[in-house]
Amino acid sequence: MSLTYSSMLDLQTDLISFNLPNVVTDQNFSNSDLDVSKPSIIMFICNHCPYVIHYHEEIIKLADDFKSDINLVAISSNDIVNYPQDGPELMKDLWVDLELSFPYLFDETQEIAKKYKAECTPEFYLFNSDSKLVYRGRMDESSPGSNIDPSGEDLRNALNNLLNNKPISIDQLPSMGCNIKWKQN
Repeated sequence: MSLTYSSMLDLQTDLISFNLPNVVTDQNFSNSDLDVSKPSIIMFICNHCPYVIHYHEEIIKLADDFKSDINLVAISSNDIVNYPQDGPELMKDLWVDLELSFPYLFDETQEIAKKYKAECTPEFYLFNSDSKLVYRGRMDESSPGSNIDPSGEDLRNALNNLLNNKPISIDQLPSMGCNIKWKQN
């Protein structure tokens, strides 16, 4: 495990197109399947990262609290040759175990992670209903072993401000977690 910080994609970047297999439904899911009247959270996660596991309950709460207000999409881009625990079958098993139903996409080529400049898991990107990036970075200040319970405070504040037409601070902190497991050429 290598602690890595997100590279902080530029704010106001357009939502980056994707069309990837959804392990939940065994069908492809693309950005054109999103409800364009709602904001979208795109998260880069994986099964095995302790930083992502630390946020499982908060991801469930986020999905429950905002399911009618936002689009949620998770993407895993890890190399499954060297990290088979992040493969599609186990991704689907995890979603079943967590009782999550929003799309969990497999980015086998890692092309989408590279386009988003994703560096670590977890990483969160919040796009407004105009598909412009308004928040990117951490969920909150907690991390495994920090003795701070996850609250989702940073991401929730940005999301609540967006939904209530209030300004979102541009003073945003990077996410931190395990580096994305890039394929070796």
